[in-house]
Order: sequence, then structure tokens, then C-alpha cells
Amino acid sequence: MAHTEGLGITPDTHGHPTVIVEQGRFCFARCGCGWRGPARRARSQARTDGATHEGSTRG
Repeated sequence: MAHTEGLGITPDTHGHPTVIVEQGRFCFARCGCGWRGPARRARSQARTDGATHEGSTRG
């Protein structure tokens, strides 16, 4: 069962909120637009993936 880390939600005014989801030993970033980042063992890297996605959707 996947666990969503509540503190991983990043507010975004453009409709692309990201959340960090944990699944077993891995975690990944998931976005409100349907995007899903690669599975990572490090939460910090999953957060970076989410932040990079948010940055790529702006502009």
C-alpha cells in the first residue's frame, strides 16, 4: 500500500501540486497533472524530481 507523505505537498498557483508517495523502500513524486517521477530510495531526490517538474511546467 502506498503512503503519501503529507509534508511533501508543494503549493503551486499553476495547478501542479506535487506530493511524495512512499511505496515499500521506494518513493516518488506525483503531480496533480498526472505526472509521476521515477522511483527513488532517497526522499530528497524524489522532492528534487517534483521541484524540477514544477519548474518545467511554468512559463
